[in-house]
Amino acid sequence: MASQEHLDLFKQGVEVWNKWRAGNPLIHPNLSHARFGKRSIDLSNMNLSATNLSFCSMTHDNLSGANLNGANLMGSYLMGANLCRATLHGTRLNVTNLSEANLTEADLSDAVLSLTIFGNVDLQGVKGLERVKHASSSILDIQTVYRSRGNIPEIFLKGAGVPDSFIDYARSLVGKPIGYYTCFISHSSRDEIFVKRLYADLQSNNVRCWFAPEDLKIGDHYHQRIDESIHLYDKLVLILSEHAVQSAWVEREVVAAREKEDQLRHEVLLPIRLDDAVMQTSKAWAADVRRRWHIGDFTQWKHHNTYQQALERLLRDLKAEQKPKD
Repeated sequence: MASQEHLDLFKQGVEVWNKWRAGNPLIHPNLSHARFGKRSIDLSNMNLSATNLSFCSMTHDNLSGANLNGANLMGSYLMGANLCRATLHGTRLNVTNLSEANLTEADLSDAVLSLTIFGNVDLQGVKGLERVKHASSSILDIQTVYRSRGNIPEIFLKGAGVPDSFIDYARSLVGKPIGYYTCFISHSSRDEIFVKRLYADLQSNNVRCWFAPEDLKIGDHYHQRIDESIHLYDKLVLILSEHAVQSAWVEREVVAAREKEDQLRHEVLLPIRLDDAVMQTSKAWAADVRRRWHIGDFTQWKHHNTYQQALERLLRDLKAEQKPKD
């Protein structure tokens, strides 16, 4: 429950509260379960960082410009609240109700979401959605999709538990075609550091991709699930390295992609290399890839600028061809 001392200071308004916080930076205020009355109150520019606001009712309150970094808003009601330009870095938003809240230019970087309710909310002006941490799925309604005009990062939608089929449908509803082919990432587990970086960057650019550690569910039959995914996705991004060249798993995935190319009669494989192993190997399948495909160069992936240039080239190659309108 709320500390009576902290509640009394809070009720004296923003100026008194902020002055007290400035003089007591090590205190983490406790306002949990507080009810502030039926009238909306002005909390704009209030320093509520590291404050326990769990299970509070702040419906329609003005929190514009407020500092909520590291605050605990678990189970709180913020329906219709004004959070314009509020900062919520690392804020706990588990089971928080944000229906009809104004989140324009609010920063949710590293905020923790779980069963968070976004009802009739415009998310297109929200900062840091790509960096939100999803402890479990959240709730987004169709009004939120419409109001946001489809400008919701796909990595956020996927983390919130929105199924791929609905992501496609949502974009079509707002008249925004998918700009990239979907892809399956084939790799050796020993290259996981690079693959996780690439996966995150593809997701943040709205490229929907399948990556086994992220997308395999408990109980999935590994062989069957991978075969299904290769046939479901448009392209196979093949990560070639000294480890991948020796991997029977990678070879198997390349064979499946080649079969898909033969069936569809168009290119499926997009190979990229992390070292020179594929250029020197005598492995038949890898040598065949070397001879038949242009291989993207990510050998300098640890250097930021070189990596970004290679990523831009890969994104260009993943751009879906637009079908002419009838």
